[in-house]
Amino acid sequence: MSGALLIAGTTSDAGKSVVTAGICRWLAREGVKVAPFKAQNMSLNSMVTRDGSEIGRAQVMQAAAAGVEPEAAMNPVLLKPGSDNSSQVVLLGKPVAEVDAMSYREIKPRLFETVLESLADLRRRFDVVICEGAGSPTEINLRDRDIANMGLARAANLPVLVVGDIDRGGLFAALYGTVALLDREDQALVNGFIVNKFRGDQNLLAPGLTMIERITGRCVFGVIPWRSGLDLDVEDSLDLKLGNIANDIAHVGGDSLRVAVIRLPRVSNMTDADALASEPGVSLRFADRPDDLLDADLVVIPGTRATVDDLAWLHQRGLAQALRDRVRKNRPTIGICGGFQMLSRVIDDPYESGAGIVSGLDLLPVRVRFLREKTLALPEGRALGEYVRGYEIHHGVVDVEGGEPFLDGCRVGAVFGTTWHGIFENDGFRRAFLTEVAATIGSGFKVAPDTNFAQVRQSRLDLLGDLVADHLDTAAIWQLIENGPTSGLPFISSGAFA
Repeated sequence: MSGALLIAGTTSDAGKSVVTAGICRWLAREGVKVAPFKAQNMSLNSMVTRDGSEIGRAQVMQAAAAGVEPEAAMNPVLLKPGSDNSSQVVLLGKPVAEVDAMSYREIKPRLFETVLESLADLRRRFDVVICEGAGSPTEINLRDRDIANMGLARAANLPVLVVGDIDRGGLFAALYGTVALLDREDQALVNGFIVNKFRGDQNLLAPGLTMIERITGRCVFGVIPWRSGLDLDVEDSLDLKLGNIANDIAHVGGDSLRVAVIRLPRVSNMTDADALASEPGVSLRFADRPDDLLDADLVVIPGTRATVDDLAWLHQRGLAQALRDRVRKNRPTIGICGGFQMLSRVIDDPYESGAGIVSGLDLLPVRVRFLREKTLALPEGRALGEYVRGYEIHHGVVDVEGGEPFLDGCRVGAVFGTTWHGIFENDGFRRAFLTEVAATIGSGFKVAPDTNFAQVRQSRLDLLGDLVADHLDTAAIWQLIENGPTSGLPFISSGAFA
Protein backbone atom coordinates (compact mmCIF):
# COMPACT_ATOMS: atom_id res chain seq x y z
CA MET A 1 0.00 0.00 0.00
CA SER A 2 1.38 3.42 -0.96
CA GLY A 3 1.45 6.71 0.87
CA ALA A 4 -1.41 9.16 0.48
CA LEU A 5 -2.49 12.66 1.42
CA LEU A 6 -5.80 14.57 1.33
CA ILE A 7 -5.88 18.22 0.25
CA ALA A 8 -8.99 19.86 1.70
CA GLY A 9 -10.08 23.48 1.48
CA THR A 10 -11.81 26.05 3.62
CA THR A 11 -14.30 26.55 0.80
CA SER A 12 -14.96 25.77 -2.84
CA ASP A 13 -12.44 27.47 -5.15
CA ALA A 14 -9.85 27.80 -2.39
CA GLY A 15 -7.31 26.19 -4.69
CA LYS A 16 -7.56 22.49 -3.84
CA SER A 17 -7.41 21.39 -7.47
CA VAL A 18 -4.33 23.41 -8.38
CA VAL A 19 -2.49 22.58 -5.14
CA THR A 20 -3.22 18.89 -5.74
CA ALA A 21 -1.95 19.24 -9.31
CA GLY A 22 1.13 21.10 -8.10
CA ILE A 23 2.00 18.41 -5.57
CA CYS A 24 1.49 15.76 -8.26
CA ARG A 25 3.84 17.66 -10.58
CA TRP A 26 6.49 18.10 -7.87
CA LEU A 27 6.39 14.40 -6.98
CA ALA A 28 6.48 13.28 -10.62
CA ARG A 29 9.57 15.43 -11.23
CA GLU A 30 11.15 13.72 -8.21
CA GLY A 31 10.67 10.37 -9.92
CA VAL A 32 7.66 9.30 -7.85
CA LYS A 33 4.84 7.35 -9.53
CA VAL A 34 1.88 9.43 -8.36
CA ALA A 35 -1.85 9.48 -9.10
CA PRO A 36 -4.57 12.06 -8.32
CA PHE A 37 -7.87 11.08 -6.72
CA LYS A 38 -11.17 12.82 -6.02
CA ALA A 39 -13.82 10.61 -4.48
CA GLN A 40 -16.79 12.77 -5.40
CA ASN A 41 -16.70 15.60 -7.88
CA MET A 42 -19.62 17.90 -8.72
CA SER A 43 -18.72 19.41 -12.05
CA LEU A 44 -20.05 20.06 -15.54
CA ASN A 45 -16.54 20.04 -16.94
CA SER A 46 -15.63 16.47 -17.77
CA MET A 47 -13.53 14.43 -20.16
CA VAL A 48 -13.57 11.00 -21.76
CA THR A 49 -10.68 8.71 -20.90
CA ARG A 50 -9.01 6.33 -23.33
CA ASP A 51 -11.22 3.44 -22.16
CA GLY A 52 -14.43 5.45 -22.70
CA SER A 53 -15.08 6.59 -19.11
CA GLU A 54 -16.27 10.06 -18.11
CA ILE A 55 -14.43 11.79 -15.25
CA GLY A 56 -14.00 15.33 -13.99
CA ARG A 57 -11.79 17.58 -16.09
CA ALA A 58 -9.79 18.62 -13.02
CA GLN A 59 -8.67 15.03 -12.48
CA VAL A 60 -7.60 14.80 -16.13
CA MET A 61 -5.51 17.94 -15.57
CA GLN A 62 -4.04 16.48 -12.37
CA ALA A 63 -3.21 13.23 -14.16
CA ALA A 64 -1.39 15.29 -16.80
CA ALA A 65 0.53 16.99 -13.99
CA ALA A 66 1.47 13.54 -12.67
CA GLY A 67 2.44 12.34 -16.15
CA VAL A 68 0.01 9.40 -16.09
CA GLU A 69 -3.01 8.34 -18.11
CA PRO A 70 -6.33 9.48 -16.57
CA GLU A 71 -8.74 6.72 -15.58
CA ALA A 72 -12.14 6.26 -13.94
CA ALA A 73 -10.65 5.21 -10.58
CA MET A 74 -9.26 8.74 -10.16
CA ASN A 75 -12.79 10.15 -9.94
CA PRO A 76 -15.17 7.27 -9.09
CA VAL A 77 -18.20 9.50 -8.41
CA LEU A 78 -19.01 12.43 -10.71
CA LEU A 79 -22.15 14.50 -10.19
CA LYS A 80 -23.40 16.53 -13.17
CA PRO A 81 -26.10 19.03 -12.15
CA GLY A 82 -28.97 19.30 -14.62
CA SER A 83 -31.01 21.73 -12.54
CA ASP A 84 -31.00 23.31 -9.10
CA ASN A 85 -32.59 20.15 -7.72
CA SER A 86 -31.18 17.19 -9.64
CA SER A 87 -27.90 15.72 -10.84
CA GLN A 88 -26.77 12.82 -12.97
CA VAL A 89 -24.61 10.33 -11.07
CA VAL A 90 -21.66 9.00 -13.06
CA LEU A 91 -20.11 5.98 -11.33
CA LEU A 92 -16.73 4.73 -12.51
CA GLY A 93 -17.18 6.66 -15.72
CA LYS A 94 -20.74 5.60 -16.61
CA PRO A 95 -24.10 7.30 -15.84
CA VAL A 96 -26.18 5.25 -13.41
CA ALA A 97 -28.92 7.49 -12.00
CA GLU A 98 -30.63 10.87 -11.80
CA VAL A 99 -31.00 11.99 -8.19
CA ASP A 100 -32.08 14.88 -6.03
CA ALA A 101 -30.28 15.82 -2.83
CA MET A 102 -32.26 13.49 -0.58
CA SER A 103 -32.19 10.45 -2.85
CA TYR A 104 -28.44 10.95 -3.38
CA ARG A 105 -27.97 10.93 0.37
CA GLU A 106 -29.61 7.52 0.54
CA ILE A 107 -27.27 5.92 -2.02
CA LYS A 108 -24.04 7.47 -0.68
CA PRO A 109 -23.14 4.49 1.56
CA ARG A 110 -23.16 2.21 -1.50
CA LEU A 111 -21.12 4.71 -3.49
CA PHE A 112 -18.64 4.93 -0.63
CA GLU A 113 -17.80 1.26 -1.09
CA THR A 114 -16.78 1.99 -4.70
CA VAL A 115 -14.83 5.06 -3.56
CA LEU A 116 -12.77 3.07 -1.06
CA GLU A 117 -12.20 0.25 -3.55
CA SER A 118 -10.99 2.77 -6.16
CA LEU A 119 -8.60 4.43 -3.72
CA ALA A 120 -7.23 1.07 -2.59
CA ASP A 121 -6.74 0.06 -6.23
CA LEU A 122 -4.74 3.22 -6.98
CA ARG A 123 -2.65 2.79 -3.84
CA ARG A 124 -1.72 -0.72 -4.93
CA ARG A 125 -0.55 0.52 -8.35
CA PHE A 126 1.08 3.86 -7.49
CA ASP A 127 3.76 4.99 -5.04
CA VAL A 128 1.67 7.94 -3.86
CA VAL A 129 -1.96 9.04 -4.24
CA ILE A 130 -2.80 12.72 -3.71
CA CYS A 131 -6.49 13.06 -2.88
CA GLU A 132 -8.53 16.21 -3.35
CA GLY A 133 -11.46 16.96 -1.09
CA ALA A 134 -14.75 18.52 -2.18
CA GLY A 135 -16.05 21.89 -1.01
CA SER A 136 -15.23 22.22 2.67
CA PRO A 137 -14.52 19.36 5.12
CA THR A 138 -16.63 21.21 7.69
CA GLU A 139 -20.07 20.82 6.16
CA ILE A 140 -21.51 19.82 9.52
CA ASN A 141 -24.97 19.22 8.05
CA LEU A 142 -23.54 16.59 5.70
CA ARG A 143 -20.78 15.04 7.80
CA ASP A 144 -22.64 11.85 8.75
CA ARG A 145 -22.55 10.59 5.16
CA ASP A 146 -19.50 12.37 3.83
CA ILE A 147 -17.53 10.33 1.30
CA ALA A 148 -15.14 12.95 -0.05
CA ASN A 149 -13.55 14.78 2.89
CA MET A 150 -13.18 13.68 6.51
CA GLY A 151 -15.30 10.59 5.94
CA LEU A 152 -12.74 9.47 3.38
CA ALA A 153 -9.79 10.61 5.50
CA ARG A 154 -11.00 8.68 8.52
CA ALA A 155 -11.84 5.52 6.57
CA ALA A 156 -8.42 5.48 4.87
CA ASN A 157 -6.43 7.09 7.72
CA LEU A 158 -5.26 9.97 5.52
CA PRO A 159 -3.35 13.00 6.79
CA VAL A 160 -5.15 16.20 5.78
CA LEU A 161 -3.82 19.61 4.77
CA VAL A 162 -6.32 22.48 4.57
CA VAL A 163 -5.91 25.09 1.82
CA GLY A 164 -7.16 28.60 2.50
CA ASP A 165 -7.57 31.37 -0.09
CA ILE A 166 -6.22 34.57 1.45
CA ASP A 167 -7.25 36.60 -1.61
CA ARG A 168 -10.93 36.41 -0.66
CA GLY A 169 -10.37 37.51 2.97
CA GLY A 170 -11.24 35.93 6.31
CA LEU A 171 -8.40 33.42 6.01
CA PHE A 172 -7.52 32.94 9.67
CA ALA A 173 -11.12 32.61 10.81
CA ALA A 174 -11.69 30.07 8.04
CA LEU A 175 -8.62 28.01 8.99
CA TYR A 176 -9.43 28.02 12.69
CA GLY A 177 -13.14 27.38 12.15
CA THR A 178 -12.49 24.51 9.76
CA VAL A 179 -10.60 22.65 12.47
CA ALA A 180 -12.71 23.72 15.44
CA LEU A 181 -16.00 22.52 13.96
CA LEU A 182 -14.67 18.98 13.46
CA ASP A 183 -15.06 16.30 16.09
CA ARG A 184 -12.08 14.88 17.96
CA GLU A 185 -11.42 11.98 15.59
CA ASP A 186 -11.55 14.21 12.50
CA GLN A 187 -9.35 16.89 14.06
CA ALA A 188 -6.70 14.26 14.75
CA LEU A 189 -6.21 13.89 10.98
CA VAL A 190 -5.85 17.61 10.17
CA ASN A 191 -2.10 18.13 10.19
CA GLY A 192 -1.77 21.70 8.99
CA PHE A 193 -2.51 24.46 6.53
CA ILE A 194 -1.48 25.89 3.17
CA VAL A 195 -2.09 29.57 2.41
CA ASN A 196 -2.95 30.16 -1.24
CA LYS A 197 -3.06 33.18 -3.59
CA PHE A 198 -1.04 35.56 -1.40
CA ARG A 199 -0.18 38.99 -2.79
CA GLY A 200 2.31 41.37 -1.18
CA ASP A 201 5.01 41.27 1.44
CA GLN A 202 4.95 38.00 3.37
CA ASN A 203 6.47 39.74 6.39
CA LEU A 204 3.08 41.33 6.97
CA LEU A 205 1.52 37.86 7.06
CA ALA A 206 4.00 36.35 9.51
CA PRO A 207 2.28 37.41 12.80
CA GLY A 208 -0.97 35.79 11.67
CA LEU A 209 0.79 32.58 10.69
CA THR A 210 2.52 32.44 14.06
CA MET A 211 -0.77 32.92 15.90
CA ILE A 212 -2.75 30.36 13.87
CA GLU A 213 0.00 27.81 14.54
CA ARG A 214 -0.10 28.61 18.27
CA ILE A 215 -3.88 28.47 18.73
CA THR A 216 -4.42 25.37 16.60
CA GLY A 217 -1.23 23.45 17.38
CA ARG A 218 -0.78 22.83 13.64
CA CYS A 219 1.89 24.03 11.24
CA VAL A 220 1.51 26.21 8.18
CA PHE A 221 3.20 24.16 5.45
CA GLY A 222 3.78 27.17 3.24
CA VAL A 223 2.40 30.23 1.48
CA ILE A 224 1.78 30.03 -2.28
CA PRO A 225 1.95 33.43 -3.95
CA TRP A 226 -0.60 34.57 -6.46
CA ARG A 227 0.59 34.05 -10.02
CA SER A 228 -0.84 35.04 -13.37
CA GLY A 229 -0.76 32.56 -16.22
CA LEU A 230 -2.37 29.73 -14.25
CA ASP A 231 -5.47 29.43 -16.45
CA LEU A 232 -5.98 25.72 -15.86
CA ASP A 233 -9.12 23.67 -16.41
CA VAL A 234 -11.76 24.93 -14.04
CA GLU A 235 -13.93 22.52 -12.12
CA ASP A 236 -17.25 24.24 -12.53
CA SER A 237 -18.90 27.22 -14.11
CA LEU A 238 -18.84 29.18 -10.84
CA ASP A 239 -15.17 29.84 -11.62
CA LEU A 240 -16.09 31.62 -14.87
CA LYS A 241 -16.31 35.38 -14.64
CA LEU A 242 -18.10 37.53 -17.18
CA GLY A 243 -15.96 39.93 -19.15
CA ASN A 244 -12.61 39.80 -20.89
CA ILE A 245 -9.94 37.17 -20.39
CA ALA A 246 -6.50 38.69 -20.47
CA ASN A 247 -4.09 37.44 -23.11
CA ASP A 248 -0.58 38.79 -22.65
CA ILE A 249 0.99 36.64 -25.39
CA ALA A 250 2.80 38.73 -27.99
CA HIS A 251 0.77 39.20 -31.16
CA VAL A 252 2.40 38.42 -34.51
CA GLY A 253 0.78 41.44 -36.14
CA GLY A 254 -2.39 42.40 -37.94
CA ASP A 255 -5.82 42.93 -36.41
CA SER A 256 -6.96 41.29 -33.22
CA LEU A 257 -9.83 38.80 -33.17
CA ARG A 258 -12.66 39.20 -30.69
CA VAL A 259 -14.31 35.99 -29.45
CA ALA A 260 -17.46 35.94 -27.32
CA VAL A 261 -18.35 32.72 -25.49
CA ILE A 262 -21.94 32.61 -24.25
CA ARG A 263 -22.00 31.83 -20.55
CA LEU A 264 -24.97 29.51 -20.38
CA PRO A 265 -26.55 28.84 -16.96
CA ARG A 266 -25.66 25.11 -17.13
CA VAL A 267 -22.56 25.46 -19.24
CA SER A 268 -20.41 22.36 -19.49
CA ASN A 269 -16.93 21.75 -20.85
CA MET A 270 -16.14 25.43 -20.96
CA THR A 271 -12.54 24.32 -21.43
CA ASP A 272 -13.32 24.25 -25.16
CA ALA A 273 -12.53 27.97 -25.15
CA ASP A 274 -9.15 27.69 -23.42
CA ALA A 275 -7.16 27.00 -26.55
CA LEU A 276 -8.70 30.01 -28.32
CA ALA A 277 -7.69 32.23 -25.42
CA SER A 278 -4.09 31.03 -25.72
CA GLU A 279 -3.73 32.38 -29.26
CA PRO A 280 -1.81 35.66 -29.67
CA GLY A 281 -4.11 38.40 -30.85
CA VAL A 282 -7.31 36.67 -29.69
CA SER A 283 -9.36 38.57 -27.14
CA LEU A 284 -11.87 36.27 -25.44
CA ARG A 285 -14.76 37.19 -23.17
CA PHE A 286 -17.70 35.42 -21.57
CA ALA A 287 -21.01 36.96 -22.50
CA ASP A 288 -24.61 36.88 -21.27
CA ARG A 289 -26.22 39.90 -23.02
CA PRO A 290 -27.06 40.68 -26.67
CA ASP A 291 -24.81 43.74 -26.59
CA ASP A 292 -21.88 41.46 -25.74
CA LEU A 293 -22.19 39.89 -29.20
CA LEU A 294 -22.37 43.06 -31.27
CA ASP A 295 -18.65 43.53 -31.90
CA ALA A 296 -17.66 39.86 -31.66
CA ASP A 297 -15.84 38.42 -34.65
CA LEU A 298 -16.70 34.90 -33.51
CA VAL A 299 -19.38 33.65 -31.13
CA VAL A 300 -19.06 30.27 -29.43
CA ILE A 301 -22.15 28.55 -28.01
CA PRO A 302 -20.63 25.95 -25.68
CA GLY A 303 -21.96 22.72 -24.29
CA THR A 304 -24.61 22.48 -21.61
CA ARG A 305 -26.10 19.89 -19.30
CA ALA A 306 -29.57 21.35 -19.95
CA THR A 307 -29.99 22.05 -23.66
CA VAL A 308 -33.72 22.83 -23.68
CA ASP A 309 -33.63 24.95 -20.50
CA ASP A 310 -30.59 26.93 -21.63
CA LEU A 311 -32.21 27.44 -25.06
CA ALA A 312 -35.17 29.01 -23.27
CA TRP A 313 -32.68 31.23 -21.40
CA LEU A 314 -31.21 32.37 -24.74
CA HIS A 315 -34.69 33.52 -25.77
CA GLN A 316 -35.37 35.20 -22.43
CA ARG A 317 -32.09 37.14 -22.56
CA GLY A 318 -32.57 38.24 -26.18
CA LEU A 319 -29.52 36.25 -27.20
CA ALA A 320 -31.48 34.00 -29.57
CA GLN A 321 -32.45 36.97 -31.71
CA ALA A 322 -28.91 38.37 -31.48
CA LEU A 323 -27.59 35.08 -32.86
CA ARG A 324 -30.10 35.12 -35.73
CA ASP A 325 -29.06 38.70 -36.55
CA ARG A 326 -25.43 37.58 -36.70
CA VAL A 327 -26.21 34.79 -39.11
CA ARG A 328 -28.07 37.19 -41.42
CA LYS A 329 -24.91 39.33 -41.52
CA ASN A 330 -22.67 36.29 -42.19
CA ARG A 331 -20.85 36.67 -38.86
CA PRO A 332 -19.09 33.45 -37.75
CA THR A 333 -20.80 31.36 -35.07
CA ILE A 334 -20.00 27.87 -33.80
CA GLY A 335 -22.11 25.62 -31.58
CA ILE A 336 -20.40 22.80 -29.69
CA CYS A 337 -22.39 19.80 -28.41
CA GLY A 338 -25.36 21.37 -26.57
CA GLY A 339 -24.67 24.64 -28.39
CA PHE A 340 -24.88 22.75 -31.68
CA GLN A 341 -28.16 21.17 -30.59
CA MET A 342 -29.61 24.63 -29.98
CA LEU A 343 -28.84 25.62 -33.58
CA SER A 344 -31.06 22.80 -34.87
CA ARG A 345 -34.50 22.92 -36.43
CA VAL A 346 -36.16 20.65 -33.86
CA ILE A 347 -35.18 19.05 -30.54
CA ASP A 348 -37.00 15.94 -29.32
CA ASP A 349 -36.13 15.55 -25.62
CA PRO A 350 -38.16 13.08 -23.56
CA TYR A 351 -35.30 12.43 -21.10
CA GLU A 352 -33.02 15.33 -20.15
CA SER A 353 -35.70 18.02 -19.75
CA GLY A 354 -38.80 15.91 -20.44
CA ALA A 355 -40.05 18.75 -22.64
CA GLY A 356 -40.68 16.56 -25.69
CA ILE A 357 -40.56 18.35 -29.05
CA VAL A 358 -39.10 21.87 -28.91
CA SER A 359 -38.17 24.26 -31.71
CA GLY A 360 -34.48 25.03 -32.05
CA LEU A 361 -32.98 28.24 -33.42
CA ASP A 362 -33.28 26.80 -36.95
CA LEU A 363 -29.85 28.04 -37.99
CA LEU A 364 -28.54 24.66 -39.12
CA PRO A 365 -30.38 21.88 -41.05
CA VAL A 366 -30.33 19.26 -38.30
CA ARG A 367 -32.75 17.50 -35.95
CA VAL A 368 -31.86 16.32 -32.45
CA ARG A 369 -33.14 13.23 -30.65
CA PHE A 370 -32.30 12.69 -27.00
CA LEU A 371 -31.64 9.09 -25.99
CA ARG A 372 -31.45 7.60 -22.52
CA GLU A 373 -28.00 6.18 -23.25
CA LYS A 374 -25.04 8.57 -23.16
CA THR A 375 -22.51 8.71 -25.97
CA LEU A 376 -18.90 8.67 -24.68
CA ALA A 377 -16.31 8.56 -27.44
CA LEU A 378 -12.94 9.81 -28.71
CA PRO A 379 -13.60 10.59 -32.40
CA GLU A 380 -11.01 11.46 -35.00
CA GLY A 381 -11.46 13.07 -38.40
CA ARG A 382 -10.52 15.95 -40.68
CA ALA A 383 -11.92 19.43 -41.21
CA LEU A 384 -10.60 22.48 -43.07
CA GLY A 385 -7.81 20.27 -44.37
CA GLU A 386 -6.51 19.43 -40.89
CA TYR A 387 -6.51 16.38 -38.62
CA VAL A 388 -8.84 16.74 -35.62
CA ARG A 389 -9.23 14.65 -32.49
CA GLY A 390 -11.93 15.41 -29.94
CA TYR A 391 -14.20 13.79 -27.39
CA GLU A 392 -17.97 13.32 -27.16
CA ILE A 393 -20.22 13.42 -24.07
CA HIS A 394 -23.92 13.72 -24.93
CA HIS A 395 -27.38 12.17 -24.87
CA GLY A 396 -28.57 14.07 -27.95
CA VAL A 397 -28.13 12.39 -31.33
CA VAL A 398 -27.96 14.79 -34.29
CA ASP A 399 -29.50 13.89 -37.65
CA VAL A 400 -27.90 16.10 -40.30
CA GLU A 401 -30.26 16.97 -43.18
CA GLY A 402 -28.10 19.33 -45.22
CA GLY A 403 -25.18 21.73 -45.24
CA GLU A 404 -21.49 20.87 -45.58
CA PRO A 405 -20.08 18.06 -43.42
CA PHE A 406 -18.12 19.34 -40.41
CA LEU A 407 -16.76 16.96 -37.72
CA ASP A 408 -19.87 14.74 -37.68
CA GLY A 409 -21.98 17.90 -37.71
CA CYS A 410 -22.36 20.46 -40.46
CA ARG A 411 -21.80 24.04 -41.53
CA VAL A 412 -23.87 26.48 -43.55
CA GLY A 413 -21.90 29.53 -44.54
CA ALA A 414 -20.33 30.99 -41.41
CA VAL A 415 -22.38 28.83 -39.00
CA PHE A 416 -20.68 25.67 -37.72
CA GLY A 417 -21.95 22.89 -35.48
CA THR A 418 -20.30 19.80 -33.99
CA THR A 419 -20.81 17.40 -31.09
CA TRP A 420 -17.04 17.16 -30.62
CA HIS A 421 -15.43 18.84 -27.63
CA GLY A 422 -11.75 19.75 -27.58
CA ILE A 423 -11.48 20.57 -31.28
CA PHE A 424 -9.54 23.80 -30.74
CA GLU A 425 -6.82 21.93 -28.86
CA ASN A 426 -5.70 20.66 -32.29
CA ASP A 427 -3.17 23.31 -33.29
CA GLY A 428 -3.44 22.95 -37.07
CA PHE A 429 -7.23 22.96 -37.06
CA ARG A 430 -7.42 25.91 -34.67
CA ARG A 431 -5.18 27.98 -36.93
CA ALA A 432 -7.18 27.02 -40.03
CA PHE A 433 -10.49 27.82 -38.32
CA LEU A 434 -9.37 31.23 -37.03
CA THR A 435 -7.89 32.03 -40.44
CA GLU A 436 -11.25 31.26 -42.06
CA VAL A 437 -13.08 33.38 -39.47
CA ALA A 438 -10.76 36.29 -40.23
CA ALA A 439 -11.25 35.89 -43.98
CA THR A 440 -15.06 35.74 -43.59
CA ILE A 441 -15.22 39.05 -41.74
CA GLY A 442 -12.49 40.71 -43.82
CA SER A 443 -10.11 41.01 -40.88
CA GLY A 444 -6.34 41.41 -41.16
CA PHE A 445 -5.82 39.03 -38.23
CA LYS A 446 -2.84 36.73 -38.72
CA VAL A 447 -2.69 33.53 -36.74
CA ALA A 448 0.58 32.70 -34.99
CA PRO A 449 2.32 29.87 -36.83
CA ASP A 450 3.77 28.10 -33.80
CA THR A 451 1.35 28.21 -30.85
CA ASN A 452 1.42 24.74 -29.29
CA PHE A 453 -1.47 24.38 -26.86
CA ALA A 454 -0.16 21.14 -25.35
CA GLN A 455 3.07 22.95 -24.50
CA VAL A 456 1.12 25.89 -23.08
CA ARG A 457 -0.67 23.50 -20.72
CA GLN A 458 2.57 21.75 -19.77
CA SER A 459 4.24 25.06 -18.96
CA ARG A 460 1.33 25.96 -16.66
CA LEU A 461 1.69 22.62 -14.89
CA ASP A 462 5.43 23.19 -14.56
CA LEU A 463 4.71 26.55 -12.97
CA LEU A 464 2.47 24.77 -10.42
CA GLY A 465 5.24 22.32 -9.66
CA ASP A 466 7.67 25.22 -9.20
CA LEU A 467 5.29 26.97 -6.78
CA VAL A 468 5.03 23.83 -4.65
CA ALA A 469 8.78 23.15 -4.70
CA ASP A 470 9.70 26.76 -3.95
CA HIS A 471 7.04 27.78 -1.43
CA LEU A 472 5.88 24.70 0.48
CA ASP A 473 7.74 22.63 3.06
CA THR A 474 8.09 19.64 0.76
CA ALA A 475 10.17 17.68 3.29
CA ALA A 476 7.33 17.94 5.83
CA ILE A 477 4.76 17.02 3.17
CA TRP A 478 6.79 13.98 2.18
CA GLN A 479 6.98 12.91 5.83
CA LEU A 480 3.18 13.04 6.03
CA ILE A 481 2.85 10.99 2.86
CA GLU A 482 5.24 8.34 4.14
CA ASN A 483 4.24 8.19 7.79
CA GLY A 484 0.57 9.17 7.84
CA PRO A 485 -1.14 11.54 10.28
CA THR A 486 0.95 13.03 13.06
CA SER A 487 -0.02 11.72 16.48
CA GLY A 488 -0.76 13.88 19.48
CA LEU A 489 -2.29 16.89 17.70
CA PRO A 490 -4.33 19.01 20.13
CA PHE A 491 -8.11 19.03 20.18
CA ILE A 492 -9.76 22.44 19.77
CA SER A 493 -13.01 22.68 21.68
CA SER A 494 -15.56 24.86 19.90
CA GLY A 495 -18.47 24.17 22.20
CA ALA A 496 -19.96 21.89 19.57
CA PHE A 497 -17.55 19.10 20.49
CA ALA A 498 -16.43 19.65 24.06
